[in-house]
Parts: sequence; C-alpha cells; structure tokens
Amino acid sequence: MSNPKKVLSEVLEGDDCQQMDPRYNVAPNQMAPVVVSEPNGTRHVLKMTWGFILQGPSYDGRGRPVINARAETAAEKPLFRDSVRSMRCVVAADGFYEWQRIDGSKQPYLVRLIGGTPFGFAGLWNRRQTLSGQTLETFTILTTTANRLIAPLHDRMPIILGRRDRRFWLDSPSGPGILTDLSEPFPAEKMETFAVSNRVNDPRYDGPECVERVPIQSRRSLF
Repeated sequence: MSNPKKVLSEVLEGDDCQQMDPRYNVAPNQMAPVVVSEPNGTRHVLKMTWGFILQGPSYDGRGRPVINARAETAAEKPLFRDSVRSMRCVVAADGFYEWQRIDGSKQPYLVRLIGGTPFGFAGLWNRRQTLSGQTLETFTILTTTANRLIAPLHDRMPIILGRRDRRFWLDSPSGPGILTDLSEPFPAEKMETFAVSNRVNDPRYDGPECVERVPIQSRRSLF
C-alpha cells in the first residue's frame, strides 16, 4: 500500500485505523495488513504473514507458503475450507504486480484501479502454533479467471472487492454460493496497468520507485 491511511480508511469505511508505513513491494512470507470482522460487525486490522502453511499444527518455520487459493475449489480443499466458513478477510491494497516474459526476461507491471483507487482482495486467514509455541497468523488471496486486461500477463487474477462486496464477504453466513457470487473477474475497463522497474523482482526492495512508470525497451510487449 503506497498510502496506508487512505487505503485502510476506504476498506474500513471510515473507521479509525492504526498508523502503518507505506509498502511498495509485499512478497510471500512478509507481513501485510488484513481486515477481519467480528460477529457484531466491528472491523479490525491485523498484520499477518502472506502465505498459508502446509505442515499442520506443528509448523517449524520451513516450507513454501501457499499464497493463492482458487475460488472454484477453495471450499473443498482441507487447507482452506474452515477459513471459507469462518475466517474470511479483506487484504487492503492499491495495486499488485504481474509479469510478462520479454526477450528472455520478465518485465513487471503494476496493476491497479484507474487513478489508484484503494480496494481489497478477497482473502482467507488462519492461525497456527509453531513448534516453539509462537502463534502464527497467515493469509492467502483468492483468485479467479483473468479479465482481458490481465490475460496477456497471467490466466488468473486476484478477486477484487468493491465496498458492497467487501461487506458481503466479511459478514455473510457461509454457504455453498459465497465464492461463486464473488468470483466474476473485476471489470477490465475499470483497471489500468503499466510497466515498472525490475527492482520489484527483489523482495528485499520496498521503495517508492517500485510503483513508478518506466518505458518498455522491447517491441515484443503485448501492450
């Protein structure tokens, strides 16, 4: 989130939110803010680690995180089904990255809503105990088929939620249709994408240059 106060105020619908530093390049296994809902409708922002874990209740800190869940099958998968029922969240954001292969290298693109409007991803979260006794809270992002803007870069895209959909996702009782109702790709005409610096390929780099537009050097680009 390049502007955490603005993004979280939008996702929390004006509720007070804690002060957070801008983030420009959140990578798997790193912390990010997510919004969860209490039964009374109160929203909370929690910092969680991006990526579900596979090892079960005795996680030892190793293993590849599961950063995405397919909306079509999440309710049936043992790793996700309990979270679909009762541990849904909204991952606050104002953009995300995808990559296009050009001349043997991968060109990153920033994808966002037109004008940089804040939004939220549909997410799931869970809580595990590590072998050392630490409580670990993690989240994963739900994906659906790509719209026509994203399709040249990837065949999947995150589920992007507008305000009404965020309320539905956080507060609705679980049912067989809850994922189906939200799995339509976000309209391509409301989104934009442009090339950004290869600095985003390094998860250790998190500066504002990550979101600055750069020229594309090759004519083989699909855009």
